[in-house]
Amino acid sequence: MNRLLSVVIPVFNEAATIRQVIRTVADQSLVGEIIIVDDASTDETQKHLTSLTTLSVPLKTFRHTINQGKGAALRTGITAATFPYVIIQDADLEYDPREYPTILQPLLENRADVVYGSRFLGGSAHRVLYFWHRVGNGLLTLLSNMCTNLNLTDMETGFKAFRRETIQKIKIQENRFGFEPEITAKLARHSARFYEVGISYSGRTYQEGKKVGWKDGFRALWCIFRYSWIA
Repeated sequence: MNRLLSVVIPVFNEAATIRQVIRTVADQSLVGEIIIVDDASTDETQKHLTSLTTLSVPLKTFRHTINQGKGAALRTGITAATFPYVIIQDADLEYDPREYPTILQPLLENRADVVYGSRFLGGSAHRVLYFWHRVGNGLLTLLSNMCTNLNLTDMETGFKAFRRETIQKIKIQENRFGFEPEITAKLARHSARFYEVGISYSGRTYQEGKKVGWKDGFRALWCIFRYSWIA
């Protein structure tokens, strides 16, 4: 199978999982390059990154000297992508790299410009965690759909894939988790073809390193309305 995929991994203090994530991603047959953006980690993440050798695909690493947030890391990583398709991979294995063929299928068949991996669609396994997070995700997705006229089930998913030319023409402004509603609104305004596929999900608790919080939810709400009408 041809290597067609740039995998962008934003990283902040993921020393416990980063080596496993990179090796798992590198083992996937569609992957052509891995792009790591370390957003000023203060743990041993950087040490693990520099010790990785003998990968089957090129590893590009970038490091921010000041912590800026997930959106800023993705802005850096997406700009550096060179393969026809780009996928976002979290550094904690909440999302399974073995599902890349499922995510990419609508892109490879030229039916989509962007594919969202939905945690709430289909029968794949997912870890049972926070009730109010699920309510919040549902509310944000509903409001986003109302503004974009899409019918997504999981706007806030961290598992998104794009045609490289589609995502690289979007100016990403949000530095933190506002990236999700921002990119959804802007792609909708550019008339991108959206698809969703069901995925598995192994969520983390806050004790295990989950970073998104209630303040990010309010920011996402603001981003939904702002970017639905403002470039």
